[in-house]
Amino acid sequence: MLEIEGLRAGYNGSDAIRAVSMRIEAGSVVALLGPNGAGKSTLVNAISGLNRASAGSIRFEGTDITRLSAPEIVELGIVQVPEGRQLFGPLSVAENLSLGFQRLSGRPGAKALFRERLDYVYALFPRLQERAGQRAITLSGGEQSMVAVGRALMADPRLLLLDEPSIGLAPLVVELLFGVLGTLRESGLTMLVVEQHAEESLRVADYGYVMASGAITAQGTGAELAASEALQHSYLGEHPAELKVRA
Repeated sequence: MLEIEGLRAGYNGSDAIRAVSMRIEAGSVVALLGPNGAGKSTLVNAISGLNRASAGSIRFEGTDITRLSAPEIVELGIVQVPEGRQLFGPLSVAENLSLGFQRLSGRPGAKALFRERLDYVYALFPRLQERAGQRAITLSGGEQSMVAVGRALMADPRLLLLDEPSIGLAPLVVELLFGVLGTLRESGLTMLVVEQHAEESLRVADYGYVMASGAITAQGTGAELAASEALQHSYLGEHPAELKVRA
């Protein structure tokens, strides 16, 4: 579904990621792991069109999207859950969720489709239905994460990008969130999950990549990475170029 080749991207003329290549198969869950500053968010933002690549290519279902704008990429069905949630605090839970439906608002039968997507999100996160009229700014961190994921799901994504969805959450809430990701995986939704919680991520991932200092330093199936020393080396800052785990 997604193929990245030799990608470079960064900020203010400086590359934060260098020569990154990766693949995401349709219907799979891919984990992107690594410490702070590894370049994970830069990569996700490049896929979403929020950050321009300086070299390399990104192809989605065979179409080159490297130079497309963020709105054009969303229209193709690539939807991001941004780091830090980025909710509209004064708006209610229901209003925040409705914003995610904009991609589908012009389709025939939009009213019924909106209700269908909202019911789907509420089934995944029953607490959001209980808090539907509550302002987002008054929610707990875990509830805000549920809204952020729910808002993205309202767009009926074909590829869901999740950038640190569990950041700052208590262990029980992290477990709940990854339980929902497991349910989404079973439904066949393709996902790229960017995380520092390696253990939880690898439980739901079919395949994983490890980043450090702007480069891919290891890759393999979720089971292979969980059992290897590659992940530990990268988190500790020891990432020899030849260290790779492959399926």
